[in-house]
Amino acid sequence: MTIELWAMRLPETGTAVAQADRAERAGWDGITFTDSQNLVGDPFVAIALAAAATEHLRFATGVTNVYTRHPAALATVAATVQEASGGRFVLGIGRGDTALFHLGRKPMPVAQFIDATTDLQTYLANGTVDCDGYPSRLRWLDRAQQSKVPLDVASSGPRVIDFAARVAERVTLAVGADPDRIAWALDLARKAAADAGRDPGTISFGAYVNVGCHTEIDIARELISGAVAAFAHFSSMPGSTGAGLADADRAVVADVGNRYDSNEHLSNAAAHTDALTPAFVDRFAIVGPPDVCADRLRALAALGIDRFVITGAGFRADREQSRVSEQLLTRELLPAVREIGTP
Repeated sequence: MTIELWAMRLPETGTAVAQADRAERAGWDGITFTDSQNLVGDPFVAIALAAAATEHLRFATGVTNVYTRHPAALATVAATVQEASGGRFVLGIGRGDTALFHLGRKPMPVAQFIDATTDLQTYLANGTVDCDGYPSRLRWLDRAQQSKVPLDVASSGPRVIDFAARVAERVTLAVGADPDRIAWALDLARKAAADAGRDPGTISFGAYVNVGCHTEIDIARELISGAVAAFAHFSSMPGSTGAGLADADRAVVADVGNRYDSNEHLSNAAAHTDALTPAFVDRFAIVGPPDVCADRLRALAALGIDRFVITGAGFRADREQSRVSEQLLTRELLPAVREIGTP
């Protein structure tokens, strides 16, 4: 098994090229750039610039949505970046969180998300979408030189996992790092794929994982508290049931969701991080020194995860400890995880 290791970054104006250069030199396989138009710069512009300055690094949106952009417009910008990057782009999509919050909206209802994402995948495949009786297609894709943009659906609930496994080339689970919940989600996805007549082995299954790599466990937990709360909150968004969670963890997730302040998204200083318990963080995230983190990732890979999108320290984390953690992650953890895929 070859394990892909992706970093999660922000498309801050003027920093995308430098971030990509550092990531490529550090040995990452790819970078995902967030899409939240009221908070950060445009990820597609950032990716086009970063791709021009790198040779092998891959890129993805982590994640965009089909509310702020019509499926045809989203498919076009994705295919354009695919052409500009020489085929190194993946379109990561989800129901929308802060991008919709700052427009006064809640995440897309699941049924609406499924309908719009189905149209998106049709556009990406150069198919024809029925727009109220009008046959709509991206005609310029007839001249495209690169292969189809792979669609990657960020999934946390049963309905979205089921849908993603039926239509997408990539499914990236956002269910935490507890092996039991990962196994639950993978079983659900594989069954859905098989029911749809797809070979589950042709789908790339990934996972968003919060990693606090540090020799001091309390520091490790604190560094990623904002990110852990953000991903726990995804399992308590409108339409979510907390399926697959143990009872104790479901209670924590519900508490995070009730307290969650999207104005403090990913912030370690957010009041909603007080709902996290050490035991929950230890199960839902991956914390500890490099060898412990590597063992946790190895266990998830054994279940069938072939790609990890790793989120590190949250906003307002201690800068010095964040640097220590990043060094341990890139210098020790990444090489150790590489060995998972070495015969």
